[in-house]
Amino acid sequence: MNWQDFARTLSSHLGKPIDIQSASAVHGGDINQAYRLQTSLGDLFIKLNQSHFLPMMQAEAVSLDWIANTNTLTCPKPLATGEFNNQCWLVMPFHQLTSHGDDAQRGRALAEMHQQIRKEPSPFGWFNDNFIGKTLQKNTWQNNWVRFYGEQRLRPQLELSRLNAGSQRLFDLGNELIEHLDFWFEDYQPVASLLHGDLWAGNSAFLVDGSPFIFDPASYFGDRETDLAMTELFGGYSSDFYRGYNEVFPLNKGYQQRRELYNLYHILNHFNLFGGHYAHQATNTIENLIRQANA
Repeated sequence: MNWQDFARTLSSHLGKPIDIQSASAVHGGDINQAYRLQTSLGDLFIKLNQSHFLPMMQAEAVSLDWIANTNTLTCPKPLATGEFNNQCWLVMPFHQLTSHGDDAQRGRALAEMHQQIRKEPSPFGWFNDNFIGKTLQKNTWQNNWVRFYGEQRLRPQLELSRLNAGSQRLFDLGNELIEHLDFWFEDYQPVASLLHGDLWAGNSAFLVDGSPFIFDPASYFGDRETDLAMTELFGGYSSDFYRGYNEVFPLNKGYQQRRELYNLYHILNHFNLFGGHYAHQATNTIENLIRQANA
């Protein structure tokens, strides 16, 4: 990357001149290259990828803007996104992060974000399609959460699994499960909360003052339990986090039964992205859920 040439492009997007004094690689991302830029306007963080990933960058910027504007859970505010020399990019302020902080406050802040509820006639969905990892995530507005989750979350992942050498059994069992989804919602009607959408521990940290911070969202309006379930899929959140959450926005008593159902989406996506044992995990999860519905 020729940073001086890029500075002219960034100046045009920001509407003010900027000088890039140095750039240092930042590690930790699975999909994008990332750098810390020392500039005349302060330290910035930039993500880079091949130009065909521009829609992914643009979608992330939309999600970050929405979360930032709630003044609940702190996230980076996107400054600009675009293309330069066959690469796409997203620029935001640089934040120094740490793995230690106030986990109860992280739970309370997430609960406050989830209380940003959409009440339109078709409240579930988002303003544009976005991405979960590299996988396209469809977000067409829908008035029925169960139908939204079945048709815009589980079924696309099942169809993608057939293109990724997933078994016919996985596909058939998954479609059978979709026909049983009402079982988990007989006494529960979710509201359409503003979601992070990909809230594993790697997408959350703390600022140096201990306050919580999130990034890399795949936002939409949906059942808040999907975010909570994702926090438990790979661990990384303490009991203080869940205590703090329930102080502000207590979870429904049926959450524990739906947690596995919601994490199935991410297990299927991990199979489609990485293959391996995730196919077996997804099949076992679906079999267990079908047994619950048929019990």
